[in-house]
Amino acid sequence: MNAIDLLKADHKVVLDLLEQLSATTERAVKKRVELINKLELELYVHTHIEEEIFYPAYKKAGEKEQAKMYFEAIEEHRAVDALVLPHLKTTAPDSVEFSGRAKVLKELLEHHIEEEEESMFKEAKKLLPAAQLKELGAQMEARKASLKSELLQQRKAA
Repeated sequence: MNAIDLLKADHKVVLDLLEQLSATTERAVKKRVELINKLELELYVHTHIEEEIFYPAYKKAGEKEQAKMYFEAIEEHRAVDALVLPHLKTTAPDSVEFSGRAKVLKELLEHHIEEEEESMFKEAKKLLPAAQLKELGAQMEARKASLKSELLQQRKAA
């Protein structure tokens, strides 16, 4: 699978989890906790493979505009990873506050995904040869598997 197809598949998983989360009510405490844990795992792995493998290749192949998009995308990851998601995880899942924070997370991620798919990925297809996209995809799949394995081990140990 090439890098862009892999990232788009990840986006579908994340968007599906966000849809499920936004469809829950304050009574679905167990379901909300389960969805947040799945979402956290998917986002952790996805942002790592993007930042470690895909983004640097995209930035290197591009020029000033691609460098700006690279830094913007990393900053959007940081906003979700360091601010929105941690606050959501510490919010009571049976609260209206949780619903509001989940909505903000969903909107941020939808915006980020749309920008990547409509701008970055289209540019990457022009800037990076198909063989390189395929090689990046293979690297990302391997890294994704090892990250998921590490995280699942950490969760079992905790």
